[in-house]
Amino acid sequence: MKPHHHPTLSEPMDRTGQNLASLLSESSPPLTHDITERLRVARQQALSAHQLHMSLRSSAVVQGSSLTLSEPPLAGKLFWHGLASAVPLVALVAGLVAVQWFDVESTVSELAEIDTALLVDDLPPAAYSDPGFMQFLRQQSAKAASQD
Repeated sequence: MKPHHHPTLSEPMDRTGQNLASLLSESSPPLTHDITERLRVARQQALSAHQLHMSLRSSAVVQGSSLTLSEPPLAGKLFWHGLASAVPLVALVAGLVAVQWFDVESTVSELAEIDTALLVDDLPPAAYSDPGFMQFLRQQSAKAASQD
């Protein structure tokens, strides 16, 4: 079996592997045709699995003095990827708007009940300046709500 030489090996590990393979090939006795074919098929399977792994994993990119990770390219799924990223943000904003609306509605309804109680009852003017008057009105509206 002849060693395969690649003139441009980019990674030091590849060069080390090629050197080790050539040393092992020189020192080993000749192999039978059956063994060489099995080794060739196993090598092809390993290379295809390695290529698949390399195409799926994220790659590191150096930009200036920082290292960033990038995902494998999306084949035509950029729109759906962006939409899936935006859905949680839209749900969060909708939830915040709903909470704000509910809070404003409850405050307005509470103030309307107090104003209604003030307009319906006959109270002396001194009662409006009493600090406990608001508490009294809240208790009265709570009693009325529990009776309904």
